[in-house]
Amino acid sequence: MQLTTKHLLGIKELSPSDISTILSTAEQFKEVLQRPIKKVPSLRDVTIVNLFYENSTRTRISFELAEKRLSADTINFTASGSSVSKGETLLDTVNNILSMKVDMVVMRHSASGAPHFLAKHLPDTSIINAGDGINEHPTQALLDAFSIIEKTGSLAGKKILLIGDIMHSRVALSNIYLLKKMGAEVMLSGPPTLIPVHIKKALDVQVEYNLKKALKWCDVANVLRIQLERQNQVLFSSLREYNLSYGVSKKILSEIDREIVIMHPGPINRGVEIDSDVADSNQSIILQQVENGVAVRMAVLYLLSGRQS
Repeated sequence: MQLTTKHLLGIKELSPSDISTILSTAEQFKEVLQRPIKKVPSLRDVTIVNLFYENSTRTRISFELAEKRLSADTINFTASGSSVSKGETLLDTVNNILSMKVDMVVMRHSASGAPHFLAKHLPDTSIINAGDGINEHPTQALLDAFSIIEKTGSLAGKKILLIGDIMHSRVALSNIYLLKKMGAEVMLSGPPTLIPVHIKKALDVQVEYNLKKALKWCDVANVLRIQLERQNQVLFSSLREYNLSYGVSKKILSEIDREIVIMHPGPINRGVEIDSDVADSNQSIILQQVENGVAVRMAVLYLLSGRQS
């Protein structure tokens, strides 16, 4: 099994067969992670740089763990405490790292398109996008898809709802691309100020501003964080008002005549977009998403390494 691309820059560039290959490979690696000895020699002697220009907890740790489980050699780079603070450019930083014979770069950056810039200038090195600005977060969408299939059996024909700050969410965009490619129906819900005006027509998705109607429609609800750090103007009155109108609570779920699956990419703002008794309930697969993230990232690293037979 091979991918049609050397890089993972976004879901937009993947074919449905690429997505299926990654998800089926992730299934095999999840079985490996259930064993007493969880380490395999698949990427022995492969050197991977984790290049994080933005703060991250889950994604960075998940990639690091995936690399260690595959026996890769890893170098962890963060912008704070590096020569970036002295004015070194992105390309200079990476060229210096690659002169040390690095095979793959996992990159998170606040600028949309930064991984694409690297891939253009460093064609012989596999670049994996761990989140770029408000553009894409492909491995999050892949692990979300893996988690939905694990819980419900398939993506085709499923009704998936994305709730919250769609405008500033790279997770939302990657999820929309993936879900549409794999035959799911997608609906967006949230304040009108946080949903791009033309997204319904541009990406062929439904939009429903009434949260209760949206929840009654869906099989799975993926609740997104309000990204205050990316908002340069006031887009809703207060977090309290947001919670009252768009927070996913036990109360609103009790008014739906069936049980739906609850997801969240993290980090969770409890009491804002989701209440604790929902996040920690039996309907929630949030912790399964975290667990599945390691298997999915192992699959991506392995497939892009060219080591598979």
